[in-house]
Amino acid sequence: MTTETTPRAYATVTGPNATFIAPNGEAEPISAAGDEDIRHIVVRRATDEARRTGTALELITSGDRGEHHLIIGATGDVAAAPTADVIPPPATTPEATEPDPAAPTAEPNDVSAEQDVPASRHSFIAPGAAAPKANTGWRRLAARAGIPIAETKTQLRRREAIGRVSRHWAGYRNIAVANGKGGVGKTMTSAMVAAVFARYGGGNVLAWDNNDTRGTLGWRTEQGLYDTTIRDLLPAAHDLLGATASVSDISRFVHHQPDDRYDVLRSNPELLAAHQRIEKDEFDLLLQVAVRYYRLIVFDSGNDESADRWLRMIDNSHQLVIPTLPSPESAESASLLLDALRQRDRHSAALAANAVVIVTTPEAGSRHDTKTIAAGFADQVRVVETIPFDAALKSGALRFDALGRATQDAWLRVAAAVATGLD
Repeated sequence: MTTETTPRAYATVTGPNATFIAPNGEAEPISAAGDEDIRHIVVRRATDEARRTGTALELITSGDRGEHHLIIGATGDVAAAPTADVIPPPATTPEATEPDPAAPTAEPNDVSAEQDVPASRHSFIAPGAAAPKANTGWRRLAARAGIPIAETKTQLRRREAIGRVSRHWAGYRNIAVANGKGGVGKTMTSAMVAAVFARYGGGNVLAWDNNDTRGTLGWRTEQGLYDTTIRDLLPAAHDLLGATASVSDISRFVHHQPDDRYDVLRSNPELLAAHQRIEKDEFDLLLQVAVRYYRLIVFDSGNDESADRWLRMIDNSHQLVIPTLPSPESAESASLLLDALRQRDRHSAALAANAVVIVTTPEAGSRHDTKTIAAGFADQVRVVETIPFDAALKSGALRFDALGRATQDAWLRVAAAVATGLD
């Protein structure tokens, strides 16, 4: 509880700078360095003052970070002050000035007189959203004590990435995940990219195993209510495109991922490639079905870059994602793919120029190789991202929640880069 005799300190905050006025009236300039929040420095300065004098003090702050009224205890504890009239900081009183003889004098009935002109009306619509405040960990406790803490740069970048991934576009978008070499992380990339878009942007995201040669997307994702594959969907395609088809009819042919909220269209890894080839016309028909039911499609491609379904995937994609490992062989395969696309046609060349390359660290302790390979693609594509080693990516079911926070943030950056290309 404060009293009239409780010492008061004031601070006026402007950007990274503040003026601290101690209870004795002495003004002291304060500045923040680096990423440090100027408000933290002000509170520390007030805390030092309270400890030095051995008495609690009121801290009243104003400026471009808002107004706050705190009680700083003699032991350094901080709490929000009870609601009360805030006494302005001491200031010099300007001397009275003589009226300007040239200024017009308002007549009593003059509608322009100050007393007859209403003040600017308060708008009930906020001019803009306030800067988000950090609301986790110790920052949340500080906010509850009356000290709202702004987001760190890392939190701000994460929120901006989520904003980009959450966008919905007019019309569908297709993402091709490709690299002619096997075992470089195409399935993992397809699942994680689909998961990020579905979790943050809402459902209607499909991961399509566009693979003639034992695609493993079905092995690394959860099975839905039906044991169906792309071969089962093909004969039902015309019915699914019919005027009486329901949005739920597609559920018989795809496998929903409950946690990550996207669907999987499986191939059958138990069949030989000769028994599950998809010809050009068949691919086009399946794509008509997919874009009717889904806003975003992520193709997990096979390794045969001459297959009709692979070429049609490229022809119908809006963004290319190329995963690779930090090894010369997989990186060279990725680079050769980019070369071939640049020479194929204008659309393919645009995909190559706008591509996102992902370099995944396969084992702990191999970050140097990852950075070296990533640097080699920097002048070939629009974005290069790296994924840290995470045991949850090596084998078993692919689930976003199973990843460490650093890995989750890395995939979020990847998806945000992809989303930028989809614009």
